Amino acid sequence: MLQRYWFGDVDEQGCRAAGTDPAALALRAATIRTGMESYVPIDWEIARDCGVVRTRAEYVDLLRSVCTTLAREKIARSYQARDVELLQMVRMLDELDNVINLLQERAAEWYQVTNPSFSRKYRSLPARKMLNLIQRGARGGLLDVSGEIERLTGTRSRLMREVSARADEVLPNTSALIGGLVAARLLSRAGGLSALARMPGSTIQVLGSERALFSHLRGGTPPPKHGIIFQHRRVHNAPREVRGRVARVLAAKLAIAARLDYYRGEAVPEFLNAAQARIDEAGVTA
Repeated sequence: MLQRYWFGDVDEQGCRAAGTDPAALALRAATIRTGMESYVPIDWEIARDCGVVRTRAEYVDLLRSVCTTLAREKIARSYQARDVELLQMVRMLDELDNVINLLQERAAEWYQVTNPSFSRKYRSLPARKMLNLIQRGARGGLLDVSGEIERLTGTRSRLMREVSARADEVLPNTSALIGGLVAARLLSRAGGLSALARMPGSTIQVLGSERALFSHLRGGTPPPKHGIIFQHRRVHNAPREVRGRVARVLAAKLAIAARLDYYRGEAVPEFLNAAQARIDEAGVTA
């Protein structure tokens, strides 16, 4: 019976080599589809008998080159996926959030040193109002820093709009259910569209609430009812007594939406209409 290996074909008559070019051998290896029930392991000496290599060291070196070529091709294909750029955009947005929040906190502490009347009451103001207040009374380096915070805030707003628009393209069904920004954050936390499409609704429901989940498992605290999806108005605006049900139904529909986005890549109006109706129904109190 003919057996195909990465270096050649083997049967009762002997071995026919497939050459020694790593790129060609990698292409061959990628196309081989042999079931494990019929696969017969062999020693490196068979490759030597085929004339592919002369020593075990050459065999290992050639095999390493083939595996490296396959890995590079797989990495190159992964970077061509539709969701790769969106992942980086969301992660940059998260970093901007962290930087802006930290700089605002430091600026407020600096300003309070020079203006003791700047009490906790003022620090509880919305970030934009607090920054305007600091800019009116700041000077020197603090004024420069507050200006940089303002510019970073503008950059963040523009990037947020780009993330939402890009999510509408990459995740048309998921974005239609929860909005582009929340959909992009789900994608980022899952690690990609392929991973998100494999998740059940129960996992999507608590995605982003890992700390609360671990606290529940270790300390017996109440289990989390929602994670990132709490940012969507359908969940955080729902009455408390039905919020868990809304989150559960929404997550179940998101699991289907993610699969549609991954396998079809386009919006499915009939699904979206039925899903919206089911989510609305879950939000109705008894």
